[in-house]
Amino acid sequence: MQLDKLLKQPQALPSAPKVVRKLMDTFNQEEVDLFQAAAYIEDDPVLTAKLLKMANSAFFGLHRSVATARDAINVMGLIKVRALVIGAAMGEGFHCVGGINLNQFWRYSLNVANLSRYIALPIKIDENTAFTAGLVHGIGELMMHVGMPEAMLDLDRSMHMLDLKRARAEKGLFGYSYAEAGAALAREWRFPKKMINAIEHQVAPFDNDVYEPIAGVIHIASWRARAEELAIGSEGLINTYPDPVGLVLGIDPDTVIGEEIPSLTREVEEPEEAETVTQGH
Repeated sequence: MQLDKLLKQPQALPSAPKVVRKLMDTFNQEEVDLFQAAAYIEDDPVLTAKLLKMANSAFFGLHRSVATARDAINVMGLIKVRALVIGAAMGEGFHCVGGINLNQFWRYSLNVANLSRYIALPIKIDENTAFTAGLVHGIGELMMHVGMPEAMLDLDRSMHMLDLKRARAEKGLFGYSYAEAGAALAREWRFPKKMINAIEHQVAPFDNDVYEPIAGVIHIASWRARAEELAIGSEGLINTYPDPVGLVLGIDPDTVIGEEIPSLTREVEEPEEAETVTQGH
């Protein structure tokens, strides 16, 4: 199925909830009103419940449970909470997808988000956009599974969804991959332009007219998170490391080739210090 036909299917291109559109606007604000951001989230009880379930899961290893969106922002920070709400909204749009282990998919996606931020910080790339783009970079896989289930299940039988060569296989079969599909949803949901570019060009970050370093960050982060899910050992990590992308970004390979790195774990890093949510900026 061609991409334009896929995007005409309502189930493959769900509409963005109101809270997501409001949160998207905060990416362009120099100072975000944290109290207002929390209020936006709490206006949507379903997404608030999903946020709290994720925040209180073992993955984040918080020292205390959080009970409200404001509490979550205080403990985890806006970067993570905003991304989790956006991810939860996308998950709500694809809550039942045949052939995909959704628990694994979102675990992998959270690892990519954490890795993207981990990689972006030392090379001074926007961590806000990197974390969110990392979390939702693979949403095109869900779109494709919902929109053309039989073709995708055939592919799944021959190749794991998180195989390192998955994008190449999809491109060969359909003329596009999860990257282009995900970017189409990002456009529909009015993501910031640099985030759309990062999602669209993540597979071949610098083989296009758009130079978006976050695409390279996601490329490295998704490679490493896929290797984790597929239990690729030290030799495999060395042999598959995407050297050209790492060189352009100036990444030290040792920081991502190690079998154990801080941002790749089922119970992730200590929660970051966050400004207490108060009225105003």
